[in-house]
Amino acid sequence: MGVSGSGKSTVAARVAERLGWIFVDGDSFHSPEHIAKMHAGHALDDADRAPWLESIAVWIEQRLAAGEPGVVVCSALRRAYRDVLTRGRPDVRIVYLAGSRALIAGRLAARHGHFMPVGLLDSQFAILEPPGPDEHAIAVGIENPPEQVAEAVIARLGLGGAAPDGGAAGGRAG
Repeated sequence: MGVSGSGKSTVAARVAERLGWIFVDGDSFHSPEHIAKMHAGHALDDADRAPWLESIAVWIEQRLAAGEPGVVVCSALRRAYRDVLTRGRPDVRIVYLAGSRALIAGRLAARHGHFMPVGLLDSQFAILEPPGPDEHAIAVGIENPPEQVAEAVIARLGLGGAAPDGGAAGGRAG
């Protein structure tokens, strides 16, 4: 989780590849109407986000039911959104990619072909509720290159013992 431009997709893809887990980008759960709305510079409201979050929560539930660990990217900026995703399950872990507004704005300005314009960054920081201690989230800074951030995530999840072929030694993240 984190604001747009924090490196969620890049880091999560590296984590999933390193662990041999299924990866999906939460953006793929957005409706075409919501993508168009964001592309036009309008932030989504809670009514817009509700079906999107529910779709991601169903994906997480399917992985858990199948016994398949996975990694899904989702901004999950508010506690209420993370509660929808985790549904209080301790086997679904939240990883918060934290960075300064200046660092992230620079990344967004350099990014091309994404529907989230730089102008919406302030709205994301305005609603951001960093995870509280009771959420048992892992916060990782994004100042280092994505590979180092991914390795820090894996270590903080206690999954640093992945097999050389990418298979995980155990555990699950959502």
